[in-house]
Amino acid sequence: MRLEKYISDLLYRYQCVTVPGFGSFLTQNQSAAVDTNTNTFYPPTKLLSFNAQLKSNDGLLTKYVSEAEDISYEIAAHQIEEVVLRWKKSLNNKEKINLKNIGDLTLSEDSKFIFDPVDNINYLTSSFGLSSMVTPTITREVLKQEVEALEENTPILFTPEKRARRSYLKYAAIFLLAISSGAVGYQMLNKQQVKNYQVVEQEAQKEVQKNIQEATFFDTTPIEMPSITLDLAKEPLKYHIVAGAFRVETNADKRIKQLQAKGYKSADKIGVNKYGLHQVSYASFAEVNEALQFLREIKTKESSEAWLLVSE
Repeated sequence: MRLEKYISDLLYRYQCVTVPGFGSFLTQNQSAAVDTNTNTFYPPTKLLSFNAQLKSNDGLLTKYVSEAEDISYEIAAHQIEEVVLRWKKSLNNKEKINLKNIGDLTLSEDSKFIFDPVDNINYLTSSFGLSSMVTPTITREVLKQEVEALEENTPILFTPEKRARRSYLKYAAIFLLAISSGAVGYQMLNKQQVKNYQVVEQEAQKEVQKNIQEATFFDTTPIEMPSITLDLAKEPLKYHIVAGAFRVETNADKRIKQLQAKGYKSADKIGVNKYGLHQVSYASFAEVNEALQFLREIKTKESSEAWLLVSE
């Protein structure tokens, strides 16, 4: 069984995929980036890592393998266990494990996992179809530097002006003086008009305020608006921490009362599985991170047999 294929499928949907008894593959979102040295733009992606400390069975991978292979949960768990044993044997023999579309795993000299993730797979579904892009270098800065170099090296020659051309400068100065005088007069006239408009506007505002103060409002009863009730859709609780499954429903009810007496107020039945067993959960969650955190606490404090059920 190519277990890495099922792990790769789940990494598109979940941030943590645990291989029971081996470790967990984790993803973390990274925003878009640009490499100024190579002029390369990279789209948003998920960074892939491996944590050998998180290896308790949360049921996610086993359930997915069971459904994909159309086998029972117990058989799927046994097949995963066999794959894990082969992986560990290869690592102990100093061999590299190549997980397609995920990365390579090896053991260091001090028996620590070394994970080298693939760089051609983007598990962020919102970036589907996006790839890195290299843009050509903008040449305007280069041209600017060339022009500055030419200016520094090229001498500037001044040609003395002949006396015969000075008469044209005199007429040009007179013409510019006339234009500037007209512009100043126009600005003064325009300012006077604006001032007159402001005076008229102030008088109009005073008249409006006077009319408002003299107005009489007959109906002062406030208008009562009907109340509106909004139904906010709650996020479905599809992650369940399973406490047990019972053939007889009364035994399931008895287990719920025991859990509630211990303080698990959210304990409840979550339906009948395909084997006809009534399933009882400690609690149910909408977010997978909260469910995994609660599962670890249950395995530590209450029962190591608890597992995570993901409903559709």
